[in-house]
Amino acid sequence: MSAPDFKRTSHAVWEAMAPGWDERHAYFEVSARPVAERMVERLEPSSGQEILELAAGTGVVGFTAAALVGPTGRVTISDFSEAMVEAAERHAAELGLANVEFRVLDAERIDLPDDAVDGVLCRWGYMLMSDPGRAFAETRRVLRPGGRLSCAVFGSAEQNPWVAIPTRVLQERGHMSGGSAPGILALADLDRFRSFFAGAGFSEPRIDEVDFTWRFVDTNAYWDFLTGAAGAIAMVVGRLDGDEQESVRDEILRRVTTLTGDTDLELPAMSLVASAS
Repeated sequence: MSAPDFKRTSHAVWEAMAPGWDERHAYFEVSARPVAERMVERLEPSSGQEILELAAGTGVVGFTAAALVGPTGRVTISDFSEAMVEAAERHAAELGLANVEFRVLDAERIDLPDDAVDGVLCRWGYMLMSDPGRAFAETRRVLRPGGRLSCAVFGSAEQNPWVAIPTRVLQERGHMSGGSAPGILALADLDRFRSFFAGAGFSEPRIDEVDFTWRFVDTNAYWDFLTGAAGAIAMVVGRLDGDEQESVRDEILRRVTTLTGDTDLELPAMSLVASAS
């Protein structure tokens, strides 16, 4: 798939994922709190700063930063999905956040001037982009001198069975390629991940492994999560015909059940949190 075709397809998928993320806003906030907290800790936002969150989804990480920049600071929550941005705006209104604004922005072509912000956050975004190198370069461009990036991607397949299992099944059945193609595990290789920082002119990143757990009441809830919130998996599954989709579902759930049982699933996850100036 060409890069323009991938981007169009990805945009359509994430527009479709927005209701699932909206519904799971609190779930993401609680389940992946260790990742958000470490990202903000490494960003070190201070009162009065301007922070940009890229590929923000419903804004969980940016909302955490908003409390630290205070009333004289500002956090811009952005995503390339209009529906995601609208969902984030609703959640901010519920929280009464007055120092947050919202933009539809493409991380590979950020519609902001040079030296526009003091810090950038991006949780689980760069790995899904068709041109992460360009996105890192754009991030560097909009950061002021001394500004900092704090981002997260998912680590190794061994430490993320929740996505490694469906990825392996889809690859075995010829529906998904591996290597450097955009995907949830696309930046798990530390050397490749670091290369994007170097290529964009960042300092050597500090990289932390942050463990957390996805919990599901049963395998049906897990499947709903994969197809309703894990856009990179949903993008592939959604292209399958009915019989093949059912076969893929059965095989994924069979392997997950072997690992953890079919109720009260607890699936480990690990994100790499990287920060650099």
